[in-house]
Order: sequence, then structure tokens, then C-alpha cells
Amino acid sequence: MNTNLVEEKLLSPAKGIPVLILDLVMLLTSIVLSGVSIALLDTRSTALGAILLILAVGMFIAFFILLGGLKTVRPGEAMVLTLFGSYHGTVKEPGYYFVNPFCSCITPAYNKAAAEKARAEKENGGNPSSTTQVTSNRSRISLKTMTLDNGRQKVNDVLGNPIIIGAVVIWHVENPTQAVFNVEDYPSFLSTQTDSTIRNIARLYPYDVFDEEEQEAAGEKTLRGSSQEIADSMRSELQKRVYDAGIIVEEVRITHLAYAEEIAAAMLQRQQAAAVIAARQKIVDGAVGMVKMAIEKLDEDDVVVLDDERKAAMVSNLLVVLCGNHDTQPVVNTGSIY
Repeated sequence: MNTNLVEEKLLSPAKGIPVLILDLVMLLTSIVLSGVSIALLDTRSTALGAILLILAVGMFIAFFILLGGLKTVRPGEAMVLTLFGSYHGTVKEPGYYFVNPFCSCITPAYNKAAAEKARAEKENGGNPSSTTQVTSNRSRISLKTMTLDNGRQKVNDVLGNPIIIGAVVIWHVENPTQAVFNVEDYPSFLSTQTDSTIRNIARLYPYDVFDEEEQEAAGEKTLRGSSQEIADSMRSELQKRVYDAGIIVEEVRITHLAYAEEIAAAMLQRQQAAAVIAARQKIVDGAVGMVKMAIEKLDEDDVVVLDDERKAAMVSNLLVVLCGNHDTQPVVNTGSIY
């Protein structure tokens, strides 16, 4: 836990419209005073003309200084202000305000195009040639809900099988002050922590368990069968990592899950074999039950009396009919059963 956290201080600055009107009045007054001072200088009233000229110049300079203190905050945005390198305060309420003209509100921002290019290079197995560093002077922090898609990455599950997994993160900035001062670049910080979290959580679970009865008995979670529970674990872990950056992780969703190309074919054959075995087991269980029911019904209704040899032959024939892959052709016996 970072102990050097900056405590957020909310500001309620003055409304900007009255200051804007005053600023425009000062500009018009400076223009009028400039004209009057020039006229006085031409009539040899140099002292009064000089005073009016200095006053006009001062008001003209003050116009630009006050103009620099007018700031706009749109809905779903926040403005973090610093004054001569020190934290001054944060404005969250939307509106048109007047703040200290010497305050600056430069916040971390990243180049989205460069980030997309770096992610594509990472997915292709290369080294990213660009990073999501501070590259622009965006002066507001968005508080809106945003989506982070870090693409797909190759990880090993708990059994050591290489898999390809991808997830998206639904997030928003809750504390813009911490997002500015506690990390260098909060979008890049979130992206890096997301990669690490997905890798660490995915390696704790197997991709799949082929024996469903063993899975139910042990209650074991798998990436394929328990994707929602594992996504919730990813969200909890990621939230702990980005809490100091003032970020709230709303949801993590697994968008892609597959075996890596080098073992995909082998794992597909294994799944098919497991499915065939499970199907055969169900067929045999059902066939044995049907044969048992048929023999008991014949004995109960005294339809025919069969010795053990004839029962064995009947069981064999019924199992062949019930368990065969192809339709059987009946053979009618017109002679004696014995």
C-alpha cells in the first residue's frame, strides 16, 4: 500500500460568467483609455496621457491573466489543479468557473493509436516498439465508464497447457487526484496490471476437466466451465492493484479462451475420445437395464421359461442390438426354440 497518497480536496470556485463579463469590460476600457491617452499626448498633456496609457496597458495585461483563469468542466469530467508545483484542489461539478489564473491542470494522457499498435505487436509475438506514455496535454480527467481491451495473451494453466486468453475490463476513475499524483500514467498502469492479473489468475485453474463426475465430486473450477467465477476473481485481484490509482474496476469479462495452436489438435482429439467413452458408458448402462427389465418381465408374466443358457444367448443378442453402431437385421426362427 502506498503511504504517500495525496488527499483529495474538492474546490468550489467562483462562477465564470461574471468574471468573463468583467474581463470584457476591462478589454473595452483599455481600448478606450488607449485612444484617450494618445489624444492627450498629442495635446501635450503628457502626464495625464502617460498615466492613462499605463492604466490601459495594465488593464490589457490583466485581461489575458483573468482569461487564463476561466475553465470549463463538462459532465463526467474532473479537473485537477496545481499551483506552482503544489496540489491546489479538484473540481468535479460541471460548469464554467474562474480559478486562480496561475493554476495549471495538465493531466496524464496517452496516445491511443500508439497503444493499439503496441498491443497488436504484442499479440503477434514481437516486442512492442511503442509504449503508452504521456504524449498529450489533455487538461481534464474523464470520470465516465470506459472499456479496456488488452487483446489476447498466451499463458499456461495449472496443468502446464498453453492457452490463449483475452479479457476486457469495465472501469472508471473514482478519485482523479490519486489518478494524477499516485501513478505516472493511469491508463498505462491499468493496462499493465490487467495483463499481470489475467496471467496470475489463469495459471491457478485448468482449462478443462474431462471427467465430469470427478469435477462435480471435487467441485473444481475450470477456465471453460467457471468463467464467470474466475472473471470475478480477476476483478477482485485487479481492484486491489489499482486502488491506489483512484480506479474502480466494475467488471472483468473473459472474451476469448482457447488452447494454443501447438496443442489445439491434440486436445481436440482428447475431448472427442472422452466424449465417445462417456457416450458408450451411457449406452451400456441403459442397455443392461433394458435387458434386465426384459428378463424380469418375461419371468414375471410366465411368457416363456428360459434356462440359463437361453438367457445368456438372449442377453448377448439384446446387447448386440442395443449397443451396436448400425441397425441390426432380424432373423426369424421358424423351427423349435430347442
